[in-house]
Amino acid sequence: MPSNKAVTQAQSFPGHTPMMQQYLTIKAEHPDTLLFYRMGDFYELFFDDAKKAAELLDISLTARGKSGGDPIPMAGVPYHAVEGYLARLVKMGESVAICEQVGDPATSKGPVERKVQRIVTPGTLTDEALLEENRENLLVAVCWVNNLFGIAALDLSTGRFTLCQSADESAFKADLERLSPAEILYPEHFEYHAIVADMRGARRRPVWEYDAQTASTQLCQQFGTKDLLGFGIKPKHPAIGAAGCVLQYVKDTQRSALPHIQALLLDNPESWIQLDAATRRNLEISQNLSGGQEHTLLAALDTTATAMGSRLLQRWLHHPTTERKELIARQDAIGYLIEHELELRDLLRRIGDIERIISRLALRSARPRDFARLRDALLTLPDLISAASDKGVDVDKRISAINSACSGFDAHAQWLSEAIVDNPPVVLRDGGVIAPGYSAELDELRDLSDGATQYLAQLEAREKDRTGISSLKVGYNKVHGFYIEIGKASSAMVPAEYIRRQTLKNNERYIIPELKEHEDKVLTSQSRALALEKRLYEALFDRLLPDLKALIQCAQAIAQLDVLHCLAERAVTLDYHRPQWANDASIHYDNGRHPVVEQVLQEPFISNPLSLDKSRRMLVITGPNMGGKSTYMRQTALIVLMAYIGSYVPAENACIGDIDRIFTRIGASDDLASGRSTFMVEMTETANILHNATARSLVLMDEIGRGTSTFDGLSLAWASAAQLADKIKALTLFATHYFELTQLNELFDNVINVHVTAVEHNDTIRFMHNVAEGAASQSYGLHVAQLAGLPREVIAAAKRKLASLESHATPQPPSQSTSTEIEPQLSLLSEQDPLAEAISALDPDELTPRQALAELYKLKQLAKK
Repeated sequence: MPSNKAVTQAQSFPGHTPMMQQYLTIKAEHPDTLLFYRMGDFYELFFDDAKKAAELLDISLTARGKSGGDPIPMAGVPYHAVEGYLARLVKMGESVAICEQVGDPATSKGPVERKVQRIVTPGTLTDEALLEENRENLLVAVCWVNNLFGIAALDLSTGRFTLCQSADESAFKADLERLSPAEILYPEHFEYHAIVADMRGARRRPVWEYDAQTASTQLCQQFGTKDLLGFGIKPKHPAIGAAGCVLQYVKDTQRSALPHIQALLLDNPESWIQLDAATRRNLEISQNLSGGQEHTLLAALDTTATAMGSRLLQRWLHHPTTERKELIARQDAIGYLIEHELELRDLLRRIGDIERIISRLALRSARPRDFARLRDALLTLPDLISAASDKGVDVDKRISAINSACSGFDAHAQWLSEAIVDNPPVVLRDGGVIAPGYSAELDELRDLSDGATQYLAQLEAREKDRTGISSLKVGYNKVHGFYIEIGKASSAMVPAEYIRRQTLKNNERYIIPELKEHEDKVLTSQSRALALEKRLYEALFDRLLPDLKALIQCAQAIAQLDVLHCLAERAVTLDYHRPQWANDASIHYDNGRHPVVEQVLQEPFISNPLSLDKSRRMLVITGPNMGGKSTYMRQTALIVLMAYIGSYVPAENACIGDIDRIFTRIGASDDLASGRSTFMVEMTETANILHNATARSLVLMDEIGRGTSTFDGLSLAWASAAQLADKIKALTLFATHYFELTQLNELFDNVINVHVTAVEHNDTIRFMHNVAEGAASQSYGLHVAQLAGLPREVIAAAKRKLASLESHATPQPPSQSTSTEIEPQLSLLSEQDPLAEAISALDPDELTPRQALAELYKLKQLAKK
């Protein structure tokens, strides 16, 4: 009788073969996922899945049978090469359901029973072949609760699970830029779906998956806790629903327990320096402006020996901590490693990426070589601890804590050495993973399955004596099993009880009942040995499970040691120095260098000092293009960023104060997809800075106002600089070609003019790249244009026009446009001003915009005095 399931399949998909009915039933459960359906040595795809896979993977599209009179499209990939195809699909943002045969073909009366064993999605990868080893692979869920954005991020390959909240749309975009999710989940009717819907791996999820109460219950069950307060998470945190969605999604795709997800980490925005999305891009922390990874801060610093160390360094760079005790502890550890000249790279390299190995062990998806790598890593730990302790000298506190986390695994290393062969095969399928001596029963079965050579030798010697055939041999092959081989010249001497099994050109092969009985025993022992080995292999997972937490902590400690060792090496190799800390908002350093540019240049990098504090809140930087203004500004931000990960910095006598945020407005780009021009992007980023910067923020502003008319641009640049200097009082580097802005230092005590130097000689220019006090005398625009290769006649015409403009320069005559430009500025700047009456007496129609603004600030300065 057919099963109820088979009847249902037949009723649901009439007109199809039983196998296609089975396929369509499974496919109906995974409508938005490519279904890899196992058939023999291939994973097959049918119908629209086949067409899509053929196009994406560039594989052949064929046909199998018919549906409604039309051929059924089919495409397939070999099972032994499936990982490569999966890697390509997930990079494109696709998800794949892997459907395996779970029934016994020998007992199946219809199609062999099949089930989806796992679903591979971009954000839930754990297989080594599918992951980028030096980058986190984050599954992120987002939601909007009580006017706050909630974000939950899980790296399933390591078990790291974090929650954070964003107060507004700008902060939300910055957090997504920082996390760079491989896959992002968002609820139906998400108010801000336009931000996430076009991101790679975006998936819309039902609203019920974000229910906060259900999510809280699920999370407490996962962690074995009564509530989430122990993780610092309050019941109404906006990201709880997102965390529940992540957990549910992972359970649905992995279909296994998740014991390595043991905690929730709460990201408190006040505990790290805030970097908005534009700042992360402009500073090229881990990705350059072209989208690559070359010539980034991460590339300049990353000499880690392990992939998990590289991932941690990247996380530190995107998440610079403001916890002063933690920063000093990192600095002390780096100093200890430098002072004692400890070289740990080779030992760390032998440890490898055990963080992801442990996660695969927890998910029971680890392969034999994962066990071997874990064994080798644990065997290396005593040598690493000894080397890091430098043979008994006073050990740094952080290094000592790392050593403690790496201790106590000698027994694990011992039994793993006893359990796993030195060089195990890639997969368990054919056995050969469990080492001899680990199981007496397995050894006995293996002796039988390997041919029991001693018995065969005894049988051969006995039959030679009994038959008198000296050339008689007992042999074995996988096709014909065991046999007795006799040359045809001795065929007359063959006993009657010998049964011919195979005839060869010069020999005959025979079987006897005793040898046949032995053969049956051996072949049975092979299957029994393989079954036993699989059970022993599964037991290894169970044996490691109780110590999973300790192993995870050990991996995290080694990753931290790797990063600290890397930063110590960079400090020695690149002449970095330990920064000191100030309690006020200030930045001081001598001989500062750009950590990335100095590694790219062929000639020596020209270092420069910088001083920003309450008496020097803003540096107005003038000088020629290509003179080094942007490099000087960026190097300041990167020096601060490096200090706030605990690193030594490329500057002498550095003293870094209390910084809460870094903002940058550098470069020109448009956002045509959103209908925003270059100037609109510039103004949007400027508005973000003026609304969110504080007196503890570092602000880099480069060439504000370039995208509009001269007077508009000058007015906006002036007003923005004045707001930063007078109202916000942020630590600001303000680069400009508007020389009128150099007058700001006459209006505000905390504004200082500096310039990048250049030398002009016979219509040529040499950029000195030195930063000196005072304003530049000219911008050298024509010289730069000449260097860029503009035609000589164009340069000559430009010089004539410039001379004419300079000789005939007169104030702009009164006009309605002047009044229209300046009145809103005066109105805005004079609100709540004690000199409102004097300011209102200014007649905009008698002043140019720059004159009006200058008069305004002169009045304000007089009032202060």
